[in-house]
Amino acid sequence: MLPYIINVALILGTCLAFYKLFLRHETFYKVNRYMLIVCLVISFALPLLHVPQQFSLRRQGKELNAVIQKPTLITKYQSQPNTTSVTPVVQTPSAEIKSTQPASSTFSFARLMNWLFWFYWFGVIVFGVRFLFQVVLLIYSAWRNPVIIDGRYRIVEVSGYKAPCSFANTIFINPSTYEWETYNQILLHEKVHIRQKHTIDILVAELVLIFQWFNPLAWIYRREIESNLEFLTDDQLMQQKKVDKKTYQLSLVKVSAPHFPLSLTTNYNQSILKKRIAMMNSKRSNLHTAWKYFFLMPLLAFLACLLNEPVAKSQTTNSKNEKNIRNHDIETEGSWFATMKGDKISIQFRSDEDNDNDHNFSGNTYKLTELSPAPKEGPVTFKITRDAGTIEFNGRFEGNTGMGHYKFVADKSYGDYMSGELKEKLDERDQLVFFFVNIKKDFLPMLKSEGYTGITKDDLIPVAALGIDQAYIRSIKNAGFKDVSLENLVPLKALGIDEKYVEEIRSAGYKNITTDQLVSFKAQGIDKNYIGKVRQLKGNDNKNENDNADDIVSFKAMGITEEFINSFKAVGLNNIPNEQLVSFKAVGVTPEYIKSWQALGFKDINAEEFVGLKSQNVTPEYLKSFTDMGYKDIKPENLVSFKALGITPEWIRSFEAIGYKNIDMDELTGLKAQNITPEFIKSFEDIGYTNIPIEEIVSVKAVGVTPDYIKEMKSKGFNYNSLQKYVTLKSID
Repeated sequence: MLPYIINVALILGTCLAFYKLFLRHETFYKVNRYMLIVCLVISFALPLLHVPQQFSLRRQGKELNAVIQKPTLITKYQSQPNTTSVTPVVQTPSAEIKSTQPASSTFSFARLMNWLFWFYWFGVIVFGVRFLFQVVLLIYSAWRNPVIIDGRYRIVEVSGYKAPCSFANTIFINPSTYEWETYNQILLHEKVHIRQKHTIDILVAELVLIFQWFNPLAWIYRREIESNLEFLTDDQLMQQKKVDKKTYQLSLVKVSAPHFPLSLTTNYNQSILKKRIAMMNSKRSNLHTAWKYFFLMPLLAFLACLLNEPVAKSQTTNSKNEKNIRNHDIETEGSWFATMKGDKISIQFRSDEDNDNDHNFSGNTYKLTELSPAPKEGPVTFKITRDAGTIEFNGRFEGNTGMGHYKFVADKSYGDYMSGELKEKLDERDQLVFFFVNIKKDFLPMLKSEGYTGITKDDLIPVAALGIDQAYIRSIKNAGFKDVSLENLVPLKALGIDEKYVEEIRSAGYKNITTDQLVSFKAQGIDKNYIGKVRQLKGNDNKNENDNADDIVSFKAMGITEEFINSFKAVGLNNIPNEQLVSFKAVGVTPEYIKSWQALGFKDINAEEFVGLKSQNVTPEYLKSFTDMGYKDIKPENLVSFKALGITPEWIRSFEAIGYKNIDMDELTGLKAQNITPEFIKSFEDIGYTNIPIEEIVSVKAVGVTPDYIKEMKSKGFNYNSLQKYVTLKSID
């Protein structure tokens, strides 16, 4: 549950960053509105999807399995030279394997996660009650105070010096606070909120906050939704001729109140006043920049590959196969099967209850010197003794192979000592795990002498399993990581990060690198040579302490190589910015794709334009379909807009059939963006409006003027020859 919530938070934060970096200053407020809401839905839905294993980036971190999941048992051992002990090789179980910790544990990682789980749901309940309280309070206020019915709107008169706001179809305002002109503009503003159902957006954002209450980015996301709704409403009002921009902006300044409305409402006066006025006076965004929205899709796909659980080919719902996955949970008694080779013996263990599955073994390798006595041909009885206890073996050997029955006898003094030091009770199965990992009695005091306190058995097992000894700990501390935690030591050791590797990376210019960044570097196979190559690719061979470690990781993760960059130099693209190289790799821009455009005479398309073209899968054949119709000087941004909106030659010809020849490219995007069809135009011709200019058709569609609306207005005495007058009339309705 908690990993899912965290993944939701990460995706939500990524969507927020994408919006603030690329879309925040665009004036496509309506598109931004839907994009923000859709991203909320995607944030909660995307982590539930499984990605094919071949696309999952999690498989690149296969070496980190020991870090991501704490092992329940160590299953393979390799002998170290010049010692009778063994070094365990960690084999971590599936994420589905449940912990074997006893209920008597006073504190453990599982218990911490359990507390976090209940603390999270406590927050959900608190914010859920807060949400319901606001709804009840709004409904109570809407029906307790005097109300004026204005068509579909309910204007509730409130007392006190409170900012005006709206919820559903109700406007809350104190009319005695404002002069008539300001009061009227407030009503116009809130009516736009109501007509466009902005309350739905706010309610969705509030529901998200209930489940993401701990996430500061979710609160910022909600604020961006509210801000965009204000921009959208301001923009709608500015298109009405009867609303003077300066007067309206002045009214925004006048309406300030110390008592802000409930968060469930859309309110007139926001803390973003300066931004609203700036957006009202900003230049309208060009439709040619619309391709940015579609780049969000490959970004979300990358997140799914990075965060989501891969679907492995071996995954199955068959209960026997699932039991095989859990083969590490062997009992303290069972069967054994052994093979001797040289001075080593490989022993496999299986609990008696698993006799229905001949492959359910956990194997370990020991030196023959650990066995007392060494097994010989025929009936045998021998044992292996370690600090945690003794495994007694009975059975028979024939040649180099043997089999029989085993029993683990825990060392009581060891169990009592470790239980006291760990402050949690060890049972026999715990001691069996400690036996296999070969945790000696002096291992825990060594860790404490290095400053590690409050250690649990969950902490101890992976540290011992990976062979993290005093020498390794001190080497990492000597490398500059004085306060390195046991939790951080595990991935460092699992990936083979040592003092030499740290020095290598620092000598490459990363003086202040962190342990987390080191893990990312090592997991991606980044070394000094690779860093040098990346700098050469950037055109900078000097060590630069300001190099971003994340950039290096991105380059490596996306597989950007010298050959990849040189392949574009061969077609004339030099000095491609880093982010464009990553974009090329993400959307699949290739030298062949670039050549296909150059062959048509497009020699000056820049890297960013190629990303836009490829993200929409715009091909030279698509371009040719328009040049064959007579369209010349088509720019890449035109094609991106055409493809994004679904403009085709057949669609253009449908307008030519009713007399609209040589439609301008910008007009085409306007028609398609408003989903205008030839049938829509003909419906106005049927009631007497002919030769309607394209821009007038677009404005008619944008505000919702229809032939039926015109007939209705004419029946009320509004008899105009100009469609534009009906547009104005509809805007103030």
